[in-house]
Amino acid sequence: MSARRGWPNWEPRPQVRRRRRWLRRILVLTLVTVLALLGLGAGGIWWATDHYGDQVARIPDAFPKGPRPPESTGHDGGTTFLLAGVDSRSPRPTTGSDATAQLWKYGAQRSDTLMLVHLGHDENSAYTLSIPRDSWVAIPGHGSAKINAAFSWGGPPLLIQTVERLTGTRVDHFGVIDWHGFRSLTDAVGGVPVTIPRDTYDPEQNRHFPAGTHVLNGEQALAYVRQRHGLPGGELDRIKHQQQFLQSLVGRIRADISITDPLGTDRMLDAITRAVSVDDRMSNGDLRNLALGLRHLSGADTRFATAPIIRSDMIRGQYVLILDKPALRAQTRAAEAGRPPGEEPATARR
Repeated sequence: MSARRGWPNWEPRPQVRRRRRWLRRILVLTLVTVLALLGLGAGGIWWATDHYGDQVARIPDAFPKGPRPPESTGHDGGTTFLLAGVDSRSPRPTTGSDATAQLWKYGAQRSDTLMLVHLGHDENSAYTLSIPRDSWVAIPGHGSAKINAAFSWGGPPLLIQTVERLTGTRVDHFGVIDWHGFRSLTDAVGGVPVTIPRDTYDPEQNRHFPAGTHVLNGEQALAYVRQRHGLPGGELDRIKHQQQFLQSLVGRIRADISITDPLGTDRMLDAITRAVSVDDRMSNGDLRNLALGLRHLSGADTRFATAPIIRSDMIRGQYVLILDKPALRAQTRAAEAGRPPGEEPATARR
């Protein structure tokens, strides 16, 4: 007689035993699957590091030789990038009709856009300071000229040296944005929404930009970020367009990264890596850590500002902008300390 009351000679029924065996098998299979997926996820990260990292063109000898600015007092430990936007930069063939010219050739290219980007140490903030290409500055070894001439005359090293002396900030990494490459990236994410405040017409591109919110495709977005004619503020309004577009693009990229659409994500990552070049001090591991660290950064976490301007002028028959250098240095110090440019430190507000 079994000790279990009401069940003489009790033992599990055959169907119960079979059910328990299947339950154990399911649990073991589930555990093995989860472990395999975790292993695949870790391996996938390393695979993606090399696959996508190798697609990012490296810029050799990007930094100037000789003394450079020290890290400023109050620096938050983040990283400062100098980004230059050009119409062509890739030394390797890219898809479609994208640019295939070398990154830099003496006298042939000028930086169309200049941005200092400071990524906070907490990886939850980014501060972007645009420097207009018409800014009249001292270029080491060449006297004074528009800042975009530095790239034409001496490539990345002279451009970095010029910006460092102008702002007093130390550039940790240098990158080049290929605006033609961003055309492909815009298409890869399905277009980028942009709100245009007023109707404008660009006679140079022979293109109308109607007011309203539009989802711009790659060709339209490229025309939008390049427009400077037909805008009340000219170059300064173009900078606003570029900042607006990049902020919206960041939000679009974050929304489109999905494990449920690996092919779409792959197309987007391919487009990103083909649109950007970085200095050869950035390893694939550095790029991976940067991407992982900033995966929660949204467009709302990015602050934009433009270098303060005293006035416009005509020098040697050229339209130029005269910068407020003390105010500019104050902006860069604020960004390095993790504060929005122009905001005073807490001790100064007491």
